[in-house]
Amino acid sequence: MKTKNQLAIAPYIFTIGFFLLWEIACRVLSISSFILPTPSTIMLAVWEYRSQLAFHAMHTLWMTLAGFGLAVALGLLLGMLLGSSRLINAGSYPLLVGFNSIPKVAVVPILVFWFGVGWVPPVLTAFLISFFPIVVNVATGIATVEPEMEDVLRALGASKRDIVFKVGVPRAMPYFFGSLKVAITLAYVGSVIGEQNASNVGIGNLLTRASAAFEVPLVWAALVVLAVLGVVMYAMTAYVENAMTGWAQRSQMAA
Repeated sequence: MKTKNQLAIAPYIFTIGFFLLWEIACRVLSISSFILPTPSTIMLAVWEYRSQLAFHAMHTLWMTLAGFGLAVALGLLLGMLLGSSRLINAGSYPLLVGFNSIPKVAVVPILVFWFGVGWVPPVLTAFLISFFPIVVNVATGIATVEPEMEDVLRALGASKRDIVFKVGVPRAMPYFFGSLKVAITLAYVGSVIGEQNASNVGIGNLLTRASAAFEVPLVWAALVVLAVLGVVMYAMTAYVENAMTGWAQRSQMAA
């Protein structure tokens, strides 16, 4: 029980300690707020610009969730396809790796040419940047079903479809949810990149305008809001993971 309590309060202690050290270092070293504002200055900026930050943060949240939802749906389907077919896996992996190697900031101008300035480029950028981890992890989870198990299942009359959906997919769930925790943070990166280059609203657009006006506290306030949103979405994903794949974690602890 003591260990569980320590684990529960550890994130709060570490976070508070980090910001305290940041505050003390800035004050002791007399670091200018233009270079690095103190956490107290950033919190004051968050309160001062709360309405503006809330408006842009909600836009970024919806753009991120939309792109993330597309990545989950298509990533799961394509991952199942790649994991269940070695031929498709071998043929498509060079294309997937090559496309994922392209910096997504370089793709945004193309999206602007196609769809114009608005909500579509941020959503698609969030989708493109968070799509690959989901595909790879789902495909890996399905493809790692032991050949011996497949032979036994086929001997019992199971079809390829039965093996994929009744064995491969449940086996891939820990991989899938692990990839979601990575993908949700990447989706925020994608939506902000899209908003900086192809949107008139959102945290990304706010960062661009605040940087141009040299409003350093506002820039840091926007970054803090992004960090909080990312932590909240990560925590929600981890909660769903614990609810859906608790059996895998218990088996690992038992082992």
